[in-house]
Amino acid sequence: MNTLPTRYFNLTYIILDSIFCIILLFLFIYKKRYITLFWSLFGGVLYFLVDFGYFYLISGSREVYINNILQNSLYTGLILLWMSLSYGITNFAFIWLCLKKDKYLKEWLMLIIGWWLLCPCFAKLGGEFNIKTIRTTNQYHYVMLIILIVGYLIFLLYSFIKKESFKKIILNLLMLNIIGFAVQFCWEAALLLNGIRPLNVDSFNTLIIDSLIETNLGMPYIYFIYLFINKYRKDDLTKKHIN
Repeated sequence: MNTLPTRYFNLTYIILDSIFCIILLFLFIYKKRYITLFWSLFGGVLYFLVDFGYFYLISGSREVYINNILQNSLYTGLILLWMSLSYGITNFAFIWLCLKKDKYLKEWLMLIIGWWLLCPCFAKLGGEFNIKTIRTTNQYHYVMLIILIVGYLIFLLYSFIKKESFKKIILNLLMLNIIGFAVQFCWEAALLLNGIRPLNVDSFNTLIIDSLIETNLGMPYIYFIYLFINKYRKDDLTKKHIN
């Protein structure tokens, strides 16, 4: 299915959201969530490589307009850099905090989701949403689906090799899918509710398809990274005693 995920925002939105991301990263430092901090930054860089490198440069599926004028590579790259860091940092933090069952998980999630809902409201004070981004999806959703299926097959194979109980496999499978679905759904729903995404069929398709595939496809791979790091280090980077 071909959908056209579209977003509308303004410079005020970019500035406010950038300030929030910086504050969030400093909170991770203050609370000694160092691995969460590094992981969040890694997410932002990874999303930029995919968004600008693949979606824009290779597949040509990403376009950015300001005042209805198609932007060149420089302005497109700058806007995609902010977008990637924004949802890369918050999404990857969301995932990591859930996987590690952080002591203050509810508070972290309330902070992140709350900002997703509030930022567009504050941004409207800055005037018209004159920046538009468009992305066609027919070129890569099938590839994403393959990556998702392969990832979960590897997860099942790993669980069988570890001789985990059927109950534990099902619970872990549900956990990964719920986290992968929830982070994308909450973010997409916040965009839709606040008019960042237009209220149309494409936006509803984006809400469902992206929630089922886009973040969820990485969950098995992220889970293996989490297991490896968590085996040796706590979030404050102190070593764990291995028996």
